[in-house]
Amino acid sequence: MNTQTGISLDVAHAIQLALAPAFLLTAIAGLLNVMAGRLARIVDRGRFLVESPLAATTISADKRVIELISLERRRRIASAAITACTLAALLVCTVIAMLFLEALLELPFKWVEGLIFTGASLSLVVGLAFFLHEVRLANQTVRIETEWAIRKEPDAP
Repeated sequence: MNTQTGISLDVAHAIQLALAPAFLLTAIAGLLNVMAGRLARIVDRGRFLVESPLAATTISADKRVIELISLERRRRIASAAITACTLAALLVCTVIAMLFLEALLELPFKWVEGLIFTGASLSLVVGLAFFLHEVRLANQTVRIETEWAIRKEPDAP
């Protein structure tokens, strides 16, 4: 076997090995899209509460402050989730690059790749845990007003 064929086979093998992490990147991108959407809604609600006059909303000043505190907490948690998942994506990209460097330069990176991929997995777990926590907080703090749906009995003559 000549050197050119050996390198071609090594690169082909690296491409095969890089497919699973590439699919993982696609999944992480989808998660980041959902998380960024939630963060945007949190920020929009916070801006609405801060910028709208008190008379323009049906929320009392005390409830507004409580909701703003809750939104700030959720914003910090959502940001942490996005940061952890972005770190996971960066680490997966590093693993993919190292797979190709290993094939092209014939360097022994297997243990480093395994270590970095483990870090990516742990970072993803942390990001998902933060995301779950933010969703749980949102469900605890959201109160759907149903008073409008309950009709009062008409006054009897």
